[in-house]
Amino acid sequence: MATEIKPNSATIVTPPLRQGDRLRRDEFERRYRAMPDVKKAELIEGVVCLPSPVSHDGHGAPHADLITWLGVYKASTPGVQVSDNATVRLDWD
Repeated sequence: MATEIKPNSATIVTPPLRQGDRLRRDEFERRYRAMPDVKKAELIEGVVCLPSPVSHDGHGAPHADLITWLGVYKASTPGVQVSDNATVRLDWD
């Protein structure tokens, strides 16, 4: 899916994110916003990563166990925060 913008009757098409694209953060975020059908995309060291769907046994169930463990740890450790499925930027900017 691509977004079309028509400034001054010219059409600008936003290219879709593709696995392995090398992008700057601002361009990655612009393309990501233009693709509401994409559920997860990551930019790691300037390279676009589009992970494959995951299974219940191989990911979903162990993930739930880990989140439960982290929640219990958070409840007993002041100042600790836990998050899941959130956007985070891990860079100097």
